[in-house]
Amino acid sequence: MQRKHWFLVLLALLSIITFLDRNAISFAGIEITRELGLSESQFGWILAAFTISYGLFEIPTGLWGDRFGEKKTLSRVVIWWSVFTSLTGLVGGFASLFVVRFLFGAGEAGAYPNASIAVRKWCNVEERGRAQAVIWMSSRIGGAITPFVIIPMQMNFGWRTTFYLLGVIGILWVVLWMLFYKTREDAPAEKIVSTQSWQQIAHTKNFWFLMLTYYCYASGVFFFISWLPKYLHQGRGIPQEELTYSTSLPFILAAVGCLFGGALSDYLVKKIGIIWGRRIVPLVGLSLSGIVMLIATLTNNNSVTIIMLSLGLAFMDFTAPVAWAMATGLGKNHAGAITGAMNTAGLLGGTIASLGIGYLISWTGDYNLPVMIIGVQLILGAFLTLGIKAES
Repeated sequence: MQRKHWFLVLLALLSIITFLDRNAISFAGIEITRELGLSESQFGWILAAFTISYGLFEIPTGLWGDRFGEKKTLSRVVIWWSVFTSLTGLVGGFASLFVVRFLFGAGEAGAYPNASIAVRKWCNVEERGRAQAVIWMSSRIGGAITPFVIIPMQMNFGWRTTFYLLGVIGILWVVLWMLFYKTREDAPAEKIVSTQSWQQIAHTKNFWFLMLTYYCYASGVFFFISWLPKYLHQGRGIPQEELTYSTSLPFILAAVGCLFGGALSDYLVKKIGIIWGRRIVPLVGLSLSGIVMLIATLTNNNSVTIIMLSLGLAFMDFTAPVAWAMATGLGKNHAGAITGAMNTAGLLGGTIASLGIGYLISWTGDYNLPVMIIGVQLILGAFLTLGIKAES
């Protein structure tokens, strides 16, 4: 295998770990809220603690990677968040859980901006969609296997032990990363350095359309990461023991969506050029996602709802690898900062979604209303992609 394929394997493993660690809280949420006596709105704040810190530290950790290199930066942030993953198992109430999840999110913020730096250095323009697709597909595999890992573990050993073990897995990944990853200075077929600072890039129209699109996209994703188990259990009446497969299916289809979206975008870049080659995939994907999410709320058949929601995340995730490929190309040698800024916009959407869903449910008792709002927002995000000119 070429060396760049080996580094993709390492980043794919990391992507699986990131989503195991962050999704574990939603699957343990039923037991955590019961044991710690948390309300739905308080649990929304626990979920938001992660997204707030994740968003705040995206740009700083991206800048650290641009300055000090992705190898050292990733090693440090993975150790940091793995420690706080384990400390999640020691919390005793709302305050301590909020602080631990906030500090956990500060570490995870460095994962994808620094992975994108590695992609820029090792992959040509026409390969980056597929490389990002592998990374994001792996994150969805992490989401898909989470219920099969977390639910049996918490039922047999308790939710606290689950977090101890997840922290250990992250430390083991750091050992592999330090032993086998080799960095490089330039992309293999190009040595393009932006003549602008990252702050100047952040003032362009392209950047802001990309930010707004990613905001809409990530708002939808965080429903699945944060609220899907509670939506299906408490909103649709599906027993907890039946959640394993119903919560896994959306992430399995999303993995396919990520891989297909990245590969299709790279193909279109070769055939019709980079602007429309990057634009068409999220335009279609987000539109279809919004439509099927709305359909999911209009049926009383739980099987149909699960299928529609699963398709919703799959279509939604056509966008992920393409957006990260666009941000990497826009940022060039500032890829860490620009991808970090884009993900900050996504985390803002995720924070508002995590909190807003909790409050909407508390105020109205309606679990479908937040999903309908997300569906409309995804359709809006689709049309915002028309304002993005990739690599400009």
